[in-house]
Amino acid sequence: MHSWTELLLSFESLLVKLCIGMIDAGKAYNAANKQFVSGIRELAQQSTKDEVIESSLTKFAESLQEMINYHTVSCMCLVKADVHDLRKFKDSKKQFDKVSEEKETALIKNAQAPRNKQHEVEEATNILTATRKCFRHIVLDYVLQINVLQSKRRSEILKSMLSFMYAHLTFFHQGYDLFSELQPLMKQLGGQLDQLVVDAAKEKRDMEQKHSTIQQKDFSNDDTKLEYNVDADNGIAMEGYLFKRASNAFKTWNRRWFSIQNNQLVYQKKFKDNPTVVVEDLRLCTVKHCEDIERRFCFEVVSPTKSCMMQADSEKLRQAWIKAVQNSIATAFRDKEDESEKLDRKWSTSTGSLDSGGEPKERPLKGESALQKVLTIPGNACCCDCGQPDPRWASINLGITLCIQCSGIHRSLGVHFSKVRSLTLDTWEPELLKLMCELGNKVINQIYEARREELGARKPNPGDPRHEVEAYIKAKYVDRRFVRRPSDEELRSKVVSLSKQEKRLSSSSEHLPPRPPPPTPKLRQGSNASGQSGQCSKSSWWRSSTLPPSSPCKENVFFEPKEYSPGLQLYWASYACSLPDMAEALAHGAEVNWVNTDEEKRTPLIMAVQGSSLVTCEFLLQNAANVNQQDAQGRGPLHHATMLGHTGQVCLFLKRGASQNAADIDEKTPLTIAVEAANADIVTLLRLAKMNEEMREAEGPYSQSGDETYQDIFQDFSHMASNDPDKLNRYQQYDTQRP
Repeated sequence: MHSWTELLLSFESLLVKLCIGMIDAGKAYNAANKQFVSGIRELAQQSTKDEVIESSLTKFAESLQEMINYHTVSCMCLVKADVHDLRKFKDSKKQFDKVSEEKETALIKNAQAPRNKQHEVEEATNILTATRKCFRHIVLDYVLQINVLQSKRRSEILKSMLSFMYAHLTFFHQGYDLFSELQPLMKQLGGQLDQLVVDAAKEKRDMEQKHSTIQQKDFSNDDTKLEYNVDADNGIAMEGYLFKRASNAFKTWNRRWFSIQNNQLVYQKKFKDNPTVVVEDLRLCTVKHCEDIERRFCFEVVSPTKSCMMQADSEKLRQAWIKAVQNSIATAFRDKEDESEKLDRKWSTSTGSLDSGGEPKERPLKGESALQKVLTIPGNACCCDCGQPDPRWASINLGITLCIQCSGIHRSLGVHFSKVRSLTLDTWEPELLKLMCELGNKVINQIYEARREELGARKPNPGDPRHEVEAYIKAKYVDRRFVRRPSDEELRSKVVSLSKQEKRLSSSSEHLPPRPPPPTPKLRQGSNASGQSGQCSKSSWWRSSTLPPSSPCKENVFFEPKEYSPGLQLYWASYACSLPDMAEALAHGAEVNWVNTDEEKRTPLIMAVQGSSLVTCEFLLQNAANVNQQDAQGRGPLHHATMLGHTGQVCLFLKRGASQNAADIDEKTPLTIAVEAANADIVTLLRLAKMNEEMREAEGPYSQSGDETYQDIFQDFSHMASNDPDKLNRYQQYDTQRP
């Protein structure tokens, strides 16, 4: 019985190992099957043009996937044997073997005890008696484990095998049912396959005949035929291979696939590569033959910013490309006349969103629409620097218009001095267009040319040499040689005037939500300069910005700041929403991120938020204001805009990269503040921005700018903030209507 049990257990251990191997093999089989099914699905996706192949492969892949699922369930029924009882049996066997050896040793020692040594006889006898007693107990436990194991193994073995067989039965039944449903489709495809074989053989014969005919044709004197087609369905007017000379020091030539499309000249290194733009707008370029270089059949496309040397394969092809570029230039100028009208019609028929009531909404302006609005500002009809009529370029951080030559010089200054944009080719957001309308050439020249006549400097005229114009522009904007420096008394008068006045804008003022009363110069206890009563000090108002504006304060004593500076002028001009005074402060050397240490480290951008003006914030941001700079309370511009319910400013700051995760000293983020204030519009913007940021992070560092829905919603808010701000006053209106 003992040996039979051991033999049975050894076979069971072997069976367990075989079961484990079978499970592992089943997993490997299923993994290989899944890869095969994935390959079938990819092939089906690549065959979308052939409906029969796509639908058939898709159906086969679904059926095979079902079989994989059935097989997975079948493998799960192969339960590993329970080794717990086996372990107890082995432990009992070890104890039995050990006690058996001890008993044999005791018997040998008892037999060897000498007759004449009574104490050794007694010791051996006692050891033998104790060993026999222990042996009996161990034998009983060992026999018990053998009986229990034998009794249990009979049922478990049969149970496991029965479960395994039922799993196979189910698997094959499911497979039979599945393929029975698939059989009609397989028969139908079998019939179609015969016809496909016949069609393929016929197509092969036709291609062989065409190939034979083409081989007999003489191509020795025939160039590839290229035609210019402006109305091509794919938007590509002309395309083909050209050699392009690199702009590196070695001037290497590389063969690239060029095309003319959408009034642009582009090329690709490989077929699947994204096109590289050589000329962004063909209206700004010229094309000419090049006979002064070693290579033949060369021509050059020249734009205001760069030139590109190319080589065709023959003289005929060179002439075709030159003619195509010239035709594209003419077509672009012809289409330009209708561009503005088409855009206006397009946007006028679009419907609004976000409580727009279905009314038409204004879209980003481009072309003549933006040009006409900007040129109506006094002084903007001529270039700000040389007086050239009909300018087509602008410096958006200065708010001036420029001719093409001066715009190129401004670009060379760097974006920290001037940011150049086209009035006809670029898209203009409404807040940026309003910024251009708030300033203008007349206002800026009164600042940057205040001492020009006094110093006897001559202003350039149209047609003057470029180096003279460039020297004048650098003296004007980089060295600020013609700016009049204010005296200490003039600066003090300006700052005091700005700190006390209400918001003043030109005739194009924004109708934004009501703002709190203006903060006044810092209060200092112990002095009684003003004698007024019943108003909060500025510092008290800032600390209790959530209180109603009419909340009384005990202190009523005003104290002037320690010193007056251009930074302080920019600080108060930002609150007063006076863009000319802000531009003047920057011309006088004010730091755009100047910190008022007397007023809890607030910046001009934070004061612009308090001034409720969207265009003032835009002006500071265009001049490199830090959108995330915090005050002493740990609050940035986004915090303050959220607290005051300025939805348009929140939208602007989020577009400019404001951190919505920044927390103030109370550990409150802008989203926390917006939720507490129940401002639905701002909560929507903040959550959309956060979701879009998470999507970009999930897509990796090479993701695109973001989701189109997110961009559309932000665009709607931007246009409402600039063109119809009353629709964003829902939060303030709700507050005034609450009991």
